[in-house]
Amino acid sequence: MGKQISAIRGMNDLYGSEVEAFDYLLTQAQQTLQQYGFQSIRLPIVEKTELFARSIGEVTDIVEKEMYTFEDRNGDSLTLRPEGTAGCVRAMIQNGLIHNQIQKLYYSGPMFRYERPQKGRYRQFHQFGVEVFGVNDVDIDAELIALSARLWDKLGLDKLELQINSLGSQEARSAYRDKLVAYLTEHKDQLDEDSLRRLESNPLRILDTKNPDMKSVVDKAPKLIEHLDTESAEHFANLKAYLDDLGIEYVVNPNLVRGLDYYNRTVFEWITTELGAQGTVCAGGRYDSLVEQIGGKPTPAVGFAMGIERLTALLQDKALVPSQALADIYVVLVGDKVHRPGLVISEMLREALPDLKVQMNCGGGSFKSQFKKADKSDARYAIVLGDQEVENQQVAVKPLREDAEQTLVSWDGLAAYLQARFD
Repeated sequence: MGKQISAIRGMNDLYGSEVEAFDYLLTQAQQTLQQYGFQSIRLPIVEKTELFARSIGEVTDIVEKEMYTFEDRNGDSLTLRPEGTAGCVRAMIQNGLIHNQIQKLYYSGPMFRYERPQKGRYRQFHQFGVEVFGVNDVDIDAELIALSARLWDKLGLDKLELQINSLGSQEARSAYRDKLVAYLTEHKDQLDEDSLRRLESNPLRILDTKNPDMKSVVDKAPKLIEHLDTESAEHFANLKAYLDDLGIEYVVNPNLVRGLDYYNRTVFEWITTELGAQGTVCAGGRYDSLVEQIGGKPTPAVGFAMGIERLTALLQDKALVPSQALADIYVVLVGDKVHRPGLVISEMLREALPDLKVQMNCGGGSFKSQFKKADKSDARYAIVLGDQEVENQQVAVKPLREDAEQTLVSWDGLAAYLQARFD
């Protein structure tokens, strides 16, 4: 026997209740997005490394430490996508889908980052992403936040906190950067190793540090929100007014900067305290310069991404995932002549009742063991087919979730009989 092969650390199998929660979340998210007029897009898992270096930022942790990058057989540098926005922008430009057009899109799938695995954070993880291209007004920012709030309500998640901030324009951020670097340089002795490295390359990320020893120096740092350009300040004030009108509660977090370089103006995160240290379940904002940065014409854009593993963990912890029966109808086969007719009847029912789940017992088994399987499947009815029933072209229909007698029904009338009981 060969040595057992295990999955790669941080890349997990999903099965059973985890898959049920995963699929339930995706279904609810897709239905909500479609309610707002969004369309689905499918994107490649592998992109040119340059795409992420140019969009995310070469001095971010993602590009420097976390990307899965390799050379293909042509010597080209390729990367497993660490996030979805850059690939979506690339697709929009390449396929000519955004010039003088508004696009409202969503996608889902696996992303890859070499991180230390922990609850809610894995090396292969899944995101549900939402992107809007071609709308400059703040109303779309507010609509995206309202959309996410509606999804939480639909899922029954009631303890998520919305944090918002504005990163202003690139010009305002550049001027603020100088003030921040000057302040942090004066307090170099209080900075940790990561912050010292970021001081010249990406000082705004220092504000987002999770190191409790740096809380004091970060809390006293100049606030970007106090150095916004006039247009960005007005944009942010309008966003808050929209959220106030919608009754969506929020907290202004001046240290919320996001980990990707392409954001400007609105940034937001939905936070939970119920998953330990990894509390962000949804995050996004504006990235008005990214399309041009990747080679397209200037196009305003805004979006967000949800962490599917973190949200499904919340749904499971709170028992918010509706239980799914494996079958509505279970076909029990008892006798030597019943297996081929049993399959014919099962297929007839699947054809006539496409909204119902029909499971036929395969692999044999005693009458008692088959009924145990039927009960375990949560089916409402068992269809019992024995040699006598085959001769008479009948089946016995036995209710499994109510105290009622079984009934003999002809093969021809079986679909109509069952349909009436499920209506």
